[in-house]
Amino acid sequence: MYSIEPIGFIESPYKEKFAVPRQPRLVSAARSRVRLVGSANTPEAVRELEQFSHIWLLFLFDQNLEAGWKPTVRPPRLGGNQRVGVFASRSTFRPNGIGMSAVELKGIGKHDEHIYIDLGNVDLVDGTPIIDIKPYVPYSDSITHAQGGYAEQEPIALPVRFSPLAVSQLEKRADARYEQTVIEQVLAQDPRPAYKKGKPDDKQYAVNLFDLNIKFVVNNDLVTVTAIECF
Repeated sequence: MYSIEPIGFIESPYKEKFAVPRQPRLVSAARSRVRLVGSANTPEAVRELEQFSHIWLLFLFDQNLEAGWKPTVRPPRLGGNQRVGVFASRSTFRPNGIGMSAVELKGIGKHDEHIYIDLGNVDLVDGTPIIDIKPYVPYSDSITHAQGGYAEQEPIALPVRFSPLAVSQLEKRADARYEQTVIEQVLAQDPRPAYKKGKPDDKQYAVNLFDLNIKFVVNNDLVTVTAIECF
């Protein structure tokens, strides 16, 4: 029998799975960090880590563990209609619920007795358990002529506009410019179900970012933020 204990937890703007970009770096403006806990919460554990510009985060898809997994999945990049093997995907429903992401390391600090690892954008829900951290080593981890299969190209970002109401609701915030940029970059990835893309859709959606409920619609591949409310 094996057991795994978190060495930390992610702190990110993404309060639910619906908001999370499907890969790191797609929302370049967002800031995040890892809060170390337990025996890993010591300066010795991160000694010399700042030499590296990027790190690997290994984490648990904790919100999906009870749902189990299946041998095949429908990747969003294939429109949510075509099945591939789970090991040929980045599906969050996996045999052991373990994920990994390469993320930018921005710094290391201490606050309220916790060591924090400041990061660039991540593709993780706020509170995700981190189970290991490793340095990203370019000479071995970056493979020049690697092929990406059906995910060879970065997804096309949609244009995003803010209604006058949304602008007025957001501009009252102390960090409005930063939050608006993150909202725009998240919605540009079109978080709707894959089968909705490229089809008429009159539904209003809502996504939770920061402490905000962002309401939006998508018409003719244009995302319009209709309202922004605190929750």
